[in-house]
Amino acid sequence: MQYDSFRLSLGDSMPPEGLSPALVALWWDARGDWHQAHDVLREDQNRDCAWVHAYLHRKEGDPVNAAFWYRRAGQSIPTGSLEEEWEHIAGELVK
Repeated sequence: MQYDSFRLSLGDSMPPEGLSPALVALWWDARGDWHQAHDVLREDQNRDCAWVHAYLHRKEGDPVNAAFWYRRAGQSIPTGSLEEEWEHIAGELVK
């Protein structure tokens, strides 16, 4: 899937088939459902999921939990906006 197709899918009622759990979580988050996004990540603990998990806890306002997940993902804590981080993660994971 291309990044533009992923963004366009946000207008659908369900995420596209075949997405990784990390992308499904980002999809739900972009649709405004933080809890569904977080629930998706409980099923998988790979680095991509840990990265999205970190982003979600940063968004939630829990910096300690976010820092734990950024370490698990091998990522540094971002200093930009949440929107910039979402775009960056999505762009990296859609490749």
